[in-house]
Amino acid sequence: MPVLSFNDACLAFGDVALLDHAGLVLEAGERVALIGRNGAGKTSLLRVAAGSAELDDGELWRAPGLRVAHVAQEPEFAPEARVFDLVAEGLGDTARLLIEYHDLSTRLGSAPSTEADLARLSELQHALEHHDAWRFESRIEQALQLLKLTPDARAASLSGGMQKRVALARALVGEPDLLLLDEPTNHLDLDGIAWLETLLLDFRGAVLVITHDRRFLDAVATRVVELDRGRIASYPGNYSAYAARKAEQLAAEALESARADKLLAQEEIWIRKGVEARRTRAQFRVRRLDALRRAREARRERMGSVRMQLDRGDASGDMVAELEHVTRRNGTTLVVEDFSCRIMRGDKVGIIGPNGVGKTTLIKLILGELAPDAGSVRRGSRIAVSYFDQFRSALDPEATLAEIISPGSDYVEIGKRRLHVIGYLEEFLFPPQRARAKVKSLSGGERNRLLLARGFARPANLLVLDEPTNDLDMETLELLEDLLQDFDGTVLLVSHDRAFLDAVVTQTIAWDGRPGAWHEYAGGYEDWARVARRPGADAPRAPARPAAAAKAAPAAARKSGLSWKEQQELAALPAKIEALETEQQALAARLSDPALYRSAAQEAQALTQRLKAVETELDAGMERWLDLESRAG
Repeated sequence: MPVLSFNDACLAFGDVALLDHAGLVLEAGERVALIGRNGAGKTSLLRVAAGSAELDDGELWRAPGLRVAHVAQEPEFAPEARVFDLVAEGLGDTARLLIEYHDLSTRLGSAPSTEADLARLSELQHALEHHDAWRFESRIEQALQLLKLTPDARAASLSGGMQKRVALARALVGEPDLLLLDEPTNHLDLDGIAWLETLLLDFRGAVLVITHDRRFLDAVATRVVELDRGRIASYPGNYSAYAARKAEQLAAEALESARADKLLAQEEIWIRKGVEARRTRAQFRVRRLDALRRAREARRERMGSVRMQLDRGDASGDMVAELEHVTRRNGTTLVVEDFSCRIMRGDKVGIIGPNGVGKTTLIKLILGELAPDAGSVRRGSRIAVSYFDQFRSALDPEATLAEIISPGSDYVEIGKRRLHVIGYLEEFLFPPQRARAKVKSLSGGERNRLLLARGFARPANLLVLDEPTNDLDMETLELLEDLLQDFDGTVLLVSHDRAFLDAVVTQTIAWDGRPGAWHEYAGGYEDWARVARRPGADAPRAPARPAAAAKAAPAAARKSGLSWKEQQELAALPAKIEALETEQQALAARLSDPALYRSAAQEAQALTQRLKAVETELDAGMERWLDLESRAG
């Protein structure tokens, strides 16, 4: 049963049609992902669905009595507002009574009461009972507890992640029939994202969510709808299924456009022959040419891709930073304790941990911006740093785009290229007329793209990226992945995007759950998670690469902690693990081919089962290797 539908919807921003006679039907219980390029109009569509904006033309239908909750991309709260009051606002009119009752009860608990106070308290109790509000109050308390929110905390004291949690709690307490989420994973840590996935899977209403977190979409979405050039296209299944079908569709679209352009060119040549074209029996070709011209004019070309380039400048020394037994406190809070690591030129290091545990402090220690309380930090030579800040503090809302990229100059130098600032902005998909626009007019994704353009406009051999994936569209994300993979400098990456971490980083520094405890692991998110989830693990270490393990095994075998049979098993395990990893990669590559599912469905099923078996064997082998190696040492 539909809960909401758009019919022949039109919405324009200036001369750009965000919705061009678009249609969308949302069924009860669906979890629909809305994706598309930055600036395509996704947030505008969500605002129309929420009732905070209107269509220029067309029809929006909502089911009678539909309860809608909207979580904006950047929630805005009064700085002095309490968390309890903000969450209670999700109850609508009942919220005012509940907040007044909560305030009065708190005041009477710490001050003498008057007859007027007691009378008002009694009135509020009767009113709340009439509205069945006690059930809502318990739900508020449950949401606060579940999201680890302090009821009396002020909005101004909350981090970006905590503000997003408050907005989610406010949306959920009203038990909406339709939940509209705009980039809900932004500023959430990995635990928060896992919680949100579980919540949406259990949610009984319909969900329309904008996000660029591919793992999140694969876990949650039952359908993907894409807003592209003003039209909405629907794809059943999760993001992986969408990606395969979209690639085929784009190839077919390119072929069809090429054929139409070829036919148009032929007809343009024919019409210029003159008299022959004006004969009566050829008038149908003239009419067809007019139709081809109109179709070509109406066809909106797919927006180009961002053209990112990085200028590393001079290479840094081989060693970028070395931390030895570093300890650091922020006031009385232990942030880093007895941590040692060495970062070499070309390393791409992912930093993983919940919000507030000290990821930024750790980065500042590595960069030399903070001094340790104990231990030592040694920095390499010739280091040029480019810093991407998740809060976009480097962007002045009142400055123009051109001033942000190249203050005081009209040109940008990238390596050996000298570009006009307008041309450089075009490479990041900002049209020339927007070069003089102010930053405050940009969407969240466009601001992130501008921040990337600003950072890449200067030579740097050490990139520090703090949540660079927030608000970026899928294509820009994949281009950024490719760019960082090919970058021959050093990268420090803080991100909660699991797919992005796996694609980019070569090693991981992760918080292990205890104050100040950080450990280094080989590989990306999945490599860290596989080891960190080991039952009974206490400060687990990453398994070394198979080659390193092979060298270490003979030495371990000479230790006295293992039987002869276990020594032989330990010596053989690295080669077995390497063979399983090779088979895993081959199976994954085979299963990623869409043609397999069309021509050999049974083979695909068999390969999927084998892949699961290989992953199980690989996990068991890793755990066994860790167990034997630790006992041998």
